[in-house]
Amino acid sequence: MGNDCFICNKHAGAIETSGVTIYEDDYVYVGHIDKNGMPNYLGHVMIDLKRHAPTLGDMTEEEAKAFGVMMAQVSKALIDSEGAEHVYSLVSGNSVPHLHMHLVARYPNTPEEYWGPMAVYDWKNALMGDNNDVIDLCNRLKDYLENNQNGKC
Repeated sequence: MGNDCFICNKHAGAIETSGVTIYEDDYVYVGHIDKNGMPNYLGHVMIDLKRHAPTLGDMTEEEAKAFGVMMAQVSKALIDSEGAEHVYSLVSGNSVPHLHMHLVARYPNTPEEYWGPMAVYDWKNALMGDNNDVIDLCNRLKDYLENNQNGKC
């Protein structure tokens, strides 16, 4: 893909984003969402397909297996490591036509009117943090995945 794809540029190291890499293999990249230096909702994780492909239906069987396994493992990490009571998943592709999935933790005591993958951002008491907080969260998730993948790393 040309250099107009944000996700391809991120994978090539041309764009600096918040946090640190949580997981990466030949098929997927996992990291925290970036809010351009603004406070981040802690626990909004992205799973990117490494190969430039726009939709879920464009994945190869190997990519789909890796993507699905990582979706389950990161969701479990958000629950076990970060105390999420629910994990939302969302694939849109409207603004960036490179397959990526948002996994968004919902923490205990979040009022029901703020339930939803993007609604949590509207709650004034949402768990927000700066880049140091994002790095700490990424490292906890990375450690969790390394210690709970049954040798997959």
